[in-house]
Amino acid sequence: MKNYTFNKEQGNWYIDLPNWTGTKGELQMVAGADTLLDQLSNNGTTVNVTLSTDKAFSTPGFQTLKRIVKTPPNGCIYHLGFTPVWLCNVTKFVFDGLFPRQIHFKVVY
Repeated sequence: MKNYTFNKEQGNWYIDLPNWTGTKGELQMVAGADTLLDQLSNNGTTVNVTLSTDKAFSTPGFQTLKRIVKTPPNGCIYHLGFTPVWLCNVTKFVFDGLFPRQIHFKVVY
């Protein structure tokens, strides 16, 4: 499991990745990820999330995003229930070069 912080700045969500070597704009959460972060933060400006890609994951309190389609060259669409969430190549940076089939997540307070 890994913990990550997401911050909302001037109406836009960004993941905090100190080791990222690309642009800040590449860290922006868009296309459903921003809406999900609004919900997870209760419309706040910061949210801390624990993520896991463990295939045998069954810890209570976590929700799961399931990959439904790759969108080459730079993303994948995941769903949580009926809500689609597009995740960009930053996902591959976070998960060691892969777009995982499932991403389990939980807000950390």
